[in-house]
Amino acid sequence: MTIAHIITLLGTGVGVGFASGLLGLGGGFIMTPVQYMLFTNMGMSTDVAMKVAFGTSLLVILPTTASGAWRHHKKGAVWWKAAIIMGLCGSVAAFGGATLATHLPGAALKIVFGVVVLAGGIRMLIGKSLESEQEPKDNPWLWIAWAVPVGLVTGMAGLGGGIVAVPVMVLALKFKMRNAVATSLAVIIFTSTGGVVGYIINGLGIPNLPAYSIGYINLPTWFLLAVTSIGMAQVGAMTAHKLPARQLRWIFIAVVFYMGLKMLGVFDWLGWPV
Repeated sequence: MTIAHIITLLGTGVGVGFASGLLGLGGGFIMTPVQYMLFTNMGMSTDVAMKVAFGTSLLVILPTTASGAWRHHKKGAVWWKAAIIMGLCGSVAAFGGATLATHLPGAALKIVFGVVVLAGGIRMLIGKSLESEQEPKDNPWLWIAWAVPVGLVTGMAGLGGGIVAVPVMVLALKFKMRNAVATSLAVIIFTSTGGVVGYIINGLGIPNLPAYSIGYINLPTWFLLAVTSIGMAQVGAMTAHKLPARQLRWIFIAVVFYMGLKMLGVFDWLGWPV
C-alpha cells in the first residue's frame, strides 16, 4: 500500500463519516467503489477486490453508524423500538446475504451494487411526498417484512442498508425524514454486524487475500477508513439537524445516483472523467 493509497483511504473516511451522520447511511456506497479501485490497482482480481471491499466496508460501518446513532439519540430522533426489531431481523438476513455474495463472481456483485444504489435513489426521487401527513406506522410485523430485504441488501452489496432503509422508512413506514435518518443508523448497527460475521466466516481459508486479512476483511484498510469516519459521523449528525428535510432528501438522491452510475461503468462508457 502506497502513501497515495493511505491518503485516499483517510480522505474517504472523512466523507464516509459525514455522509453517514448526515444521511443515515452506512457509507458503503462511498467506500466500496474507492476500495475496489485501490485493490484492483494493487493487482487484485475483480472477484477478490469486490468481496474484500464489501466485508471491510461493513466493519467500518459498524462503529461509524454507532457514533452517528448516538448523536441522533441525544437529539431524541431514534425510534429504538423499530430500530431493534428491524435490526435483529435484518442482521440474520444480512448474514445470509453475505454468504450468498461470497459465492457469486465479483463482476456480478459490482452490477448488484450499482443497481441497488440507483434503485434507492430512484425510489426517493419519485416519491410524491417527503413528509407524510400520516403518523409513522407502529407495526412490528411490517417492520420485520421490510427488515429482511434491507438485511439481504446489506450482506449482498456490502452496504449498511441505509440506502434502502431510508426510502422504506420515509415512503412505506411514513417516518419523518430526520427520524428515518436517525433510526436507519441504529438499524445498521445490527445489520452490519450480521454482514461482517458472514464475510469473516465465508472468507476463512480463501487464497490470494491481501495481508492482514480476517476472512474478507482487510484490517489495515479498515483502520484507515474508520479512524477518520467515526468522528466525522458526529459532525454529519449535527449538520442533519440544522438542514431542512427537503435539502437532506436532494443531497441523498444526488450522492446515490453518482455512486450507482459510477459502479455500473456509465461514466466510463460516456468517456466522462468523473
